[in-house]
Amino acid sequence: MLGADVAPPAAHTPSPARAVHAVFFRYKVHTIVTELDAIDRRIVAELQEDGRITNVELARRAGISAPPCLRRVRRLEELGVIRGYHGDSDPQLLGWAITFFALIGLDSQKDAVLAGFEAMVAEWPEVRECHMIRGGGDFLLRLVARDTVHENQLTRRLTEAVHVSRVQTLQTIRTSRNLVGVPVEPPDRPAGRT
Repeated sequence: MLGADVAPPAAHTPSPARAVHAVFFRYKVHTIVTELDAIDRRIVAELQEDGRITNVELARRAGISAPPCLRRVRRLEELGVIRGYHGDSDPQLLGWAITFFALIGLDSQKDAVLAGFEAMVAEWPEVRECHMIRGGGDFLLRLVARDTVHENQLTRRLTEAVHVSRVQTLQTIRTSRNLVGVPVEPPDRPAGRT
């Protein structure tokens, strides 16, 4: 869970003149303060749109030369701002006809139980996302299945898993929006404002 359970330390109060982002995790507090200038943000935005862009073209779009652009990309990778580069494949063309979500309730919220559930679903290739959530359940999963028989098998496996007390599935009919990454705002403009 992000944010609500842990308050930021007073020593890391962001200055309004700088782009400072802090991420706080619930179980172990990890404070990552990353300062990104307008060029870094442009690089991240461009790579989110096209991970196969050449460094020369990326540098051109960012308004800098290629060597410092490559150094910035490597720095953003080392900081964990850029976590990887992935191909966007069509699930249906690969035989995954169904995408569905599963809202999972557990009978305990002890750390060992939560970690055990996460470890279990991490082994299932059909589980594409696993989010610990607040309100209405403990986890939200996004899964893919070959057909309704396979979907039912996965639902049964979830229902029968240790410590699972409730499973509610929601099948996707159509996906009208599926963006990668996050909005990358200029440092002088708060998120959500135009």
